[in-house]
Amino acid sequence: MKKFMFIYKGPATAAEDMSPEQSKSIMQAWSDWMNGVEENLIDMGTPLANGHALFDDGTDGDGLDLSGYSIIQADSMEHAMEYADSHPFLSDEDGKFSIEIHEMLPVPEM
Repeated sequence: MKKFMFIYKGPATAAEDMSPEQSKSIMQAWSDWMNGVEENLIDMGTPLANGHALFDDGTDGDGLDLSGYSIIQADSMEHAMEYADSHPFLSDEDGKFSIEIHEMLPVPEM
């Protein structure tokens, strides 16, 4: 099986800004998704916040909309996309959130 990284992009919502009911509902949706992916979820990842970028021209900036990542295994990109299609991160359907899917390649030997 191949490994794929899901990169979650969209505005972060701080947990402290959510009601207990919202937080519980979101966590249940993620738990349901993880149960559906089962053993193909290699690394649940972690939420990300306060991103900052350094550019090759020496400048820097912030405002990155990276919200988190996960690593899964799947037979193909199409299979990985099926997992992403049912992901709760995309449930708002307002165009603010996306999941980038990247195949993880082995590091060449040196």
